[in-house]
Amino acid sequence: MNLHDAALAALLEPDPAAKSRAAVALQLAYAQGQALAQCLAPASPIAVPGRPQHPSLVAPRELAHRGIGTLAGRVALIHAVAHIEFNAINLALDAVYRFRDMPSDYYADWLSVAVDEARHFGLLQARLRELGSDYGELPAHNGLWEAARASADSCLKRMALVPRVLEARGLDVTPGMILKLERVGDRATVAILETILAEEVGHVLIGTRWFHFCCAAAGVEPEATFLGLIGEHARASIKQPFNRDARRQAGFGAVEQAGLDALAAGSDR
Repeated sequence: MNLHDAALAALLEPDPAAKSRAAVALQLAYAQGQALAQCLAPASPIAVPGRPQHPSLVAPRELAHRGIGTLAGRVALIHAVAHIEFNAINLALDAVYRFRDMPSDYYADWLSVAVDEARHFGLLQARLRELGSDYGELPAHNGLWEAARASADSCLKRMALVPRVLEARGLDVTPGMILKLERVGDRATVAILETILAEEVGHVLIGTRWFHFCCAAAGVEPEATFLGLIGEHARASIKQPFNRDARRQAGFGAVEQAGLDALAAGSDR
């Protein structure tokens, strides 16, 4: 089985635990040189990745909002983050499957991201079980995979719109979640989110690295290209507050951040 077919098999696996094991096995095989072969035939469209029967998927506006001071509110928050992490496994595997003839470091990077996301999901699922719940017991939305489908035609677009917009948004909002959980004394969940936040900086930096690679290959200027794509495809996703320190560590330059500030200010009007 070539690298892309192996990534596809993991991507289409519906069971979260089996998907996580497949990601770990593929990363190890690739690191050991057992899955180096690439297929240069175009990737097939994937309407729906492998996912369990539950959670049911609804529009974001249909999700209930609960106060974090209650057990139900904390469970809902953890479930929402777990769903993001589960989708992030699929997004990383799809980045390996979909985009062909990239350098070997590209595949090594995104396989490492898939393994990290699988570990994050496992931590969050275990925490849900400690609190008497489980992944799938609450509804969720499908926004992350919809972003994957919208950027399936271009690695440059994918690197801009998924790691550098959607995952970067996680850098912005996670510190606020941590602060709220600290106020209600949920240190166990705080420790998980602190781990995720630290590692997600590296994931966004990987997105920055390969976005710049794709821009160089296309002969376009990265900062202007990024801001142009945001204005065209993701303006509504750009909101304050920004975690400026984390974004700097993840490769956002001053010109990009100023452009994001301007977009966010415009959306606030």
